[in-house]
Amino acid sequence: MTKAFRRINIQLGKRVRASAKKIAIIAVFSALTIALNLSPLKFPAPYAPYLIYQIWEIPIVTAFLLYGFPTGVIIAALNTLVLLMVFPGMLLTGPLYNLAAVISMLIGVALPKMFHKNPRWSETTEVVIFTAFGIISRVVIMTLVNWSFLRFPPPVGFAMQEQAILLALPLIAFFNATLALYTVPLGYIIAEAIKRHIKV
Repeated sequence: MTKAFRRINIQLGKRVRASAKKIAIIAVFSALTIALNLSPLKFPAPYAPYLIYQIWEIPIVTAFLLYGFPTGVIIAALNTLVLLMVFPGMLLTGPLYNLAAVISMLIGVALPKMFHKNPRWSETTEVVIFTAFGIISRVVIMTLVNWSFLRFPPPVGFAMQEQAILLALPLIAFFNATLALYTVPLGYIIAEAIKRHIKV
């Protein structure tokens, strides 16, 4: 009986330590994401000033590559909650668009990992594949999201007419593609650097 209790205590201890570690990881990456999002490290796209290039999505991609899809989504969701309360931007639901964009990109990066459990890719090949899938998924999903919701009045959309939406979609698609083009590789590089120096 004593041995059984010891085994249970050991298992519980391991689970508690694992949970505490996961909470700490989420807290650190969430804090970094939020800090970067609220920082002045941003600049408007020259072709559409209402679209803003930032770097806050990089920690989310890094956490996703290190600890998995659920961790990346939780960090993205916490960032969204803070923005909704503190700094929603031009549109009250703007952070929800950001959340959809990030998750759609993570889905794209996750797809090749799902279909190839143990791929023998070089790091260069892997980052190219991840980036390409991330771009395609983000552009396709966000094009559908924007086409569906921009037509509604605030706070859901901007009450845009169909013609205006169709003119804006290529610019938004280019923005999403170019943002993912640097976000995924940088997130990958940071994740690989962390793996080399820290046991994850």
